[in-house]
Amino acid sequence: MENTRSVQTPALDQTPRIVIVGNSATAVGAVEALRKVDQSAEVTVISAEPHMIYSRPMLSHYLAGEIERPRLAYRGADFYARHNVRPVLDDAVVRIDPQAHSVTTASGQTFGWDKLLIATGGSPIIPPLPGLDVEGVYAFTRLDDALAILEYARKREARHAVVIGGGMIGIKATDALLKRGLRISMVELAPAILARSLDEVASRMMSNLLVDAGVEVLLENTVTEVRSSEGRLTGVVLRDGRQIACDLLVFGIGVRPNAGLAREAGLKVNQGIVVDHAMRTSHEGIYAAGDVAEAYDLVVDMNRIVAIWPNAYRQGATAGAHMVGVERVDPGGVAMNTVEVCGVPAISVGNGNAPEEGHQVLAECDERAHRYKRMVLRDGRLVGVILVGDINRAGVYTGLIRNRIDVSGCEDALLNERISLLSLPDQYRKHVVTGAGIEV
Repeated sequence: MENTRSVQTPALDQTPRIVIVGNSATAVGAVEALRKVDQSAEVTVISAEPHMIYSRPMLSHYLAGEIERPRLAYRGADFYARHNVRPVLDDAVVRIDPQAHSVTTASGQTFGWDKLLIATGGSPIIPPLPGLDVEGVYAFTRLDDALAILEYARKREARHAVVIGGGMIGIKATDALLKRGLRISMVELAPAILARSLDEVASRMMSNLLVDAGVEVLLENTVTEVRSSEGRLTGVVLRDGRQIACDLLVFGIGVRPNAGLAREAGLKVNQGIVVDHAMRTSHEGIYAAGDVAEAYDLVVDMNRIVAIWPNAYRQGATAGAHMVGVERVDPGGVAMNTVEVCGVPAISVGNGNAPEEGHQVLAECDERAHRYKRMVLRDGRLVGVILVGDINRAGVYTGLIRNRIDVSGCEDALLNERISLLSLPDQYRKHVVTGAGIEV
């Protein structure tokens, strides 16, 4: 018998039904926010993945062997029980019906809702290459990907991996597999790695670290064909005709918003699902947040996708509160990306790789010591930062960007490695330090 249940629209005095599609940081933020003010709502979280909540930013550390699997947990195993939430795992939502106020899953279950939060994140970008459907080819965005890579590498005693993509995902996969002792060839279509986050100088520094560690970095190139024997990967062919023998292929090109369900349901979708400051979509009662949402970015003053973990949690909390009647709005996101290559960290905040034209750029570099700072200002306000090596003051810079503080007259202090509250404008000091008897 098909596992379904009928859907009925409840009377206004019945317990409100909230359905959250997705089981990551956005869902956690939503649940924690709504339960602060509403203990009675019937909350269901539906996920295509079979796992309880885990931290995606920690996956590369797990792949590298730096942490054990329990460290991946983002919340305890009892999180949903403590918050009176029904988790439905390993069952993807395949249809959203805004008119019937229902969602249907792959197993045939149907769930009614009064408020719906779409938190489906992103799907890995995998181009349709000839010969792709063979053993030894993986994406790297989910826990199942990491588990599969580790199992395959162990079983086949993998020695040489090709990683396609020199962005954040590709770099993290490369660094992790390098720590596992594999030889790596990294193929990037752009003329530089991490080009969307770093400027030319920082990109060159990170690339040199990889090369010094033995990674073959192939720029302005791509894989055009996958070679195999008896259903198992044996190598790849590059656009320039070169062939690379390998026994593991990892796609780290990036992700695209998993917005197909919303588009099919008639919601307004550009690159991602378009939302307002309360995370409301174009349809009454439906919200979207996290990597699938096209939300406000306060640095560029427009809606765009900022697919980072802190944004996902904060947007989820905004949506969760709003779904139970709290008039909360999201102030806007700030793009922030962090990566570590061969023990050297790098971080980009805001519009850190903006061109010099139209901006004031302050920079300080010591490539031999793997240290670099780049500050981007516009109209007296900090709008972007790139740090390589020493990232300890990233929080201070992020605060200046997020709060749009006028730093005119304090520019010299921005590059000072001992930057402190006392060297910053009064308005920022008063913003972050408050309390009886405190002089700022």
